[in-house]
Amino acid sequence: MNAHQKLPILTIVGGRPGTGKSTLAHLLAKRIHCPLISRDAIKEGIVNTLGDKGTPGGTPTPEAVATFFSVIELLLQNQVTLVADVFFPEESWRAHIDRLKKIATVNFVFCQVDVETASHRMTKRRQEDAQWDEFHNKPVFQKTMPSTRYEPPKLDIPLLIVDCQKEYDPDIESIFRFTKR
Repeated sequence: MNAHQKLPILTIVGGRPGTGKSTLAHLLAKRIHCPLISRDAIKEGIVNTLGDKGTPGGTPTPEAVATFFSVIELLLQNQVTLVADVFFPEESWRAHIDRLKKIATVNFVFCQVDVETASHRMTKRRQEDAQWDEFHNKPVFQKTMPSTRYEPPKLDIPLLIVDCQKEYDPDIESIFRFTKR
């Protein structure tokens, strides 16, 4: 890479299901004017092709994760700034983060809400989309997740924690400025 060539920016928007990360990821991608890559959307595309949602944590989830990272790497290698909407355990990111940091400026926006709010949002999502279960295995019930807070992955990249309970805290402009670092 040319010493004067700028790296694309990868903004990862993560958090447990129901925190509002997809909503925030869409807002950021629109504000940044860049593509949004969603692991859930990739999985839905795979399910559309295979006609089988697989089992929780099983096929086609591993294929969706592999495809997600392949798409991100392809875009970053081609100088495309992007937003990634995802819920992954830390070990999934550990396997890829060093490679991503070599080809992009990477930052992480971590969304959080209380367990009750997350559970309510997931229930509402399922009620509003009658096909949701066809694409996402068993419903995700936040109340069955540990009552402790889901912690952001420790990836040695800039991290911004956003409270998504009602309004974004910090506000959307501050989040946007963080993504431009």
